[in-house]
Amino acid sequence: MLASIDFEPGRFVDNLGYMGKGMLGILLVMGVIILITLLLNFMTKKKK
Repeated sequence: MLASIDFEPGRFVDNLGYMGKGMLGILLVMGVIILITLLLNFMTKKKK
């Protein structure tokens, strides 16, 4: 038994909001990780 996959552009457009929120969430998490890494590097660097 084969599954039928139908492409409906209306459903795709409806899901763009969810995809946008997901991408924004990923971007925010990456930004927080970068900021924490920079902060830790600044706090632990050796003084000359």
